[in-house]
Order: sequence, then structure tokens, then C-alpha cells
Amino acid sequence: MRIAILETGAPPAALIAAHGDYPRMLERLLAPHSRRLSFVAIKAAPDPILPAPAEFDGLLITGSPAAVYEGHPWIEPLKDLVRRAASARRPSVGICFGHQLMAEAFGGRVETSEKGWGVGVHDYEVRGVEDWMRPAAARIACVASHQDQVVSPPPGARTLAASDFCPHAALSYAQGPAVSFQMHPEFSAEYARALLDLRKERFAQGLYDAARASLLTRRTDSDLLSGWIAAFFEGRAP
Repeated sequence: MRIAILETGAPPAALIAAHGDYPRMLERLLAPHSRRLSFVAIKAAPDPILPAPAEFDGLLITGSPAAVYEGHPWIEPLKDLVRRAASARRPSVGICFGHQLMAEAFGGRVETSEKGWGVGVHDYEVRGVEDWMRPAAARIACVASHQDQVVSPPPGARTLAASDFCPHAALSYAQGPAVSFQMHPEFSAEYARALLDLRKERFAQGLYDAARASLLTRRTDSDLLSGWIAAFFEGRAP
């Protein structure tokens, strides 16, 4: 099953040598859970040549330092591809920026949250269970790194995971086989700490200290989430 990873941004240059780019992180995340999945990375910004839905079996949209409401010329074509993939019944998954872009592509709204930055390990309540979410879990913990959020989900969307900080942290969409996640299961604790340290000046000291402590002491459910994502792709292969 050929998964097109649409690369919408890159980690800070200082961290790529040690941790890889976003496509490599996602391959490391998903490959252990399925021998059927293969991956091709496609630059989706700033000058994209986007594939047609017939050219892939599944779509995976990465995180990005960009915001979906900033008006970059590559964002609307990417939203259009998300809609065309759904119409063609190609399963799509979005992570962080990808989550926000998919929500807007289907009619939702994204804004900078008045709650500020979400960083470190966050806890989420699982509020919806679908067939690919096996083994089931009532709560999940995962690395977060964002200040934008989906504030209004698209019509028919189902919220699968939520927290007080992020009420729409995972969504399943009515328009096609498509799901998305605000959290970052592809971020290792080591990468998340390095990213937090690099961006330290963006955060209040108390937020930085709490986030770093969580990354040093908390376990996450990234392996569970990666198994869910792989199962979603496999269960909805065209």
C-alpha cells in the first residue's frame, strides 16, 4: 500500500541530522506496524507538484511551522487534494498542521488558541471509538507542540479524542475515509525536548519547566497511536 507523505514543513535545521525530517519520523512510526505500507515523500510546500489521487493508496500530511490561515499559495491546492482524495475513497491522515488543514478543507475552522501554547506530554480522553482503534483505550498520552487549534469541526465530523486544553484533538470526517490528530505521535521524547529547548524563549518559564519535566518523566502512547494509524490505512485500502 503506497502512502504519499505530503511534507508541509521541516524541523529546525539544527535538529534534522540527529532526528530526521518529518517523513522519516513518520516512516519510523508506522513501518513496525505493517509490512504492507510503503512510503514516498512529496514536497507539498512551497512549490508543490501534488499527485493525483490515483497515484497513491493513502495520504499522510505532516506538521508544519506554517498556519493554515496564513494564505500561503500552496495551502488551497493541498486542501483541494484532501477533498479529491476523500471523493476517490483514498484514506487520509493528518498530523498537527495536517489535522488543522484537513479540518478546514472539509469546512471547519482553525484559530490561534487563547490558551496559548500546548507543549510537553498531554493527556486526552478518548470520546469516540472506531474499528481501527484496537486495542481500545479510555485515555491516551502524547507529545503536543502547537498553539493553533481546530475551534469548529466540519459538519458531520466526530471528535475521537479531547482534552480541556484541546477539545478537538482527533477527528474522523464524514466526507471520506479521513482522520486527523493534533498531537505528535511521531515525536520522540528526545526530539521533543530538543525542540522545546530550541524554542525556549517562546514560552513562559513555568510552562517550559512543566513541559520539559513531562518529557523527562512521562510515558506516551505513541506506539498505540501508530498502530491505530497503520490499521486505519490497512482497513481502508482502495
